[in-house]
Amino acid sequence: MLLGTGAVWAGTATGGDPKPVVAVADASATPTPTPTPTAPELRPAPTLASVAGPLRTCSVADLAADSRLGEFQAQVVNAETGEILFDRGGSTASRAASVLKVLTSAAALSVLGPDYRATTTVVAGSEPGQVVLVGGGDLTLSSTPTGDESFYAGAAHLDALAEQTRAALGGTAITSVVLDSSYFGDPAWEPSWDRKEQTDGYMPPITALQVDGDRDNPYNSTSARSDDPVDRAGAAFAGELGGDASVSVGTAPAGASQLASVQSQPVSTLIQQSLIVSDNAVAEMLGRLVAVEGGTGNTFAAIQPAVLAGLAEYGIDTTGIRIIDGSGLSDNNAVPPAYLTKLFQKINASEGSLGVIFDGLPVAGGSSGSLSYSDRFSGSNADADGAVFAKTGWIDTGYTLSGIINAGDGSTLTFAVYALGDVGDNAKQAIDTITTGFFRCGNNLSNN
Repeated sequence: MLLGTGAVWAGTATGGDPKPVVAVADASATPTPTPTPTAPELRPAPTLASVAGPLRTCSVADLAADSRLGEFQAQVVNAETGEILFDRGGSTASRAASVLKVLTSAAALSVLGPDYRATTTVVAGSEPGQVVLVGGGDLTLSSTPTGDESFYAGAAHLDALAEQTRAALGGTAITSVVLDSSYFGDPAWEPSWDRKEQTDGYMPPITALQVDGDRDNPYNSTSARSDDPVDRAGAAFAGELGGDASVSVGTAPAGASQLASVQSQPVSTLIQQSLIVSDNAVAEMLGRLVAVEGGTGNTFAAIQPAVLAGLAEYGIDTTGIRIIDGSGLSDNNAVPPAYLTKLFQKINASEGSLGVIFDGLPVAGGSSGSLSYSDRFSGSNADADGAVFAKTGWIDTGYTLSGIINAGDGSTLTFAVYALGDVGDNAKQAIDTITTGFFRCGNNLSNN
């Protein structure tokens, strides 16, 4: 039947006339529900296509395989983008030799500031006629006459200090001189250093009072050092004072009045003097002053916490770095090449006061410094002359080089190369050769 209220015609089996019948809805019937429209499934939005990096094709793999490089580590970074172009053990902390001086210098700029000067003073002693020469950590203080420059150009001179002292005392005769070097603590010699560095003329014992970096010859970079820098300084000062004053070691009386003072060159100059020829005495001077001013102490053990605190300003992770001294002479120092490439990015950008370090870096083929020697960047490696600004490093167990390359294609690279282990002097030439390879490849340098 038709459901609803409309009429239908129904007949009987007897054939009677059909009569209209009212259709009644079946209450038991289930109404068909109205379909609920469903939203079509959305297609996922397409992801952005990744930008393909350049296909770099300039390989230095054959240069990296040079046996002269020993246990080879290196990293090269594009200084503008921060992209790592080449890496061989870049995250492994290893001895960096004198390249460590870059970290010491960066910490000195942070903790001391570029204008800090170390001061040597003379104060009145505890009895009449006695004066106390108080070392303030200036290892460049010179015994040469004023106007006669020592190896450390612009250094303060003992004769000026003696003249001030005599003037301050008027006619009082000086009968005794006390030498106070307590600003730096013992030991004066780091136990991991080889003593031949002292006798060969590369490193003095580190005392807060000494003259000319304790050189036998104050005019030469390399000159044998003594066993007692304080005694050498005292004898020189007594000689400048004149007379026959006795000399002894002690400490200044508390609150003693100052009679005279002279100051070192500023830290900015000391850093450049340290880096250009890799001067160990100045680097240790800076490391120890960073510790004293940083409040960690005045011994070798105080250098690491002070330097790491100073480096924190630059925002680079220092994990794995171990600092035993300020100069890098110890085999126990450890710095990852990756730290150096990041720090040199900031040096290249002259961030903060770090441009001071750039100004002190040796230059390949330059007129002075440790990359100007005839055995560095010679022959075909002279292609990179004038384009490599880098700190050299050498100890008995390795050679290193780290800095900045203005590459041939116009890009700027930062790099660090370590040749460690049983390597010889010819490791320097192998380092120069692969560095020249970096220069030639530029931003096309391949990691393969």
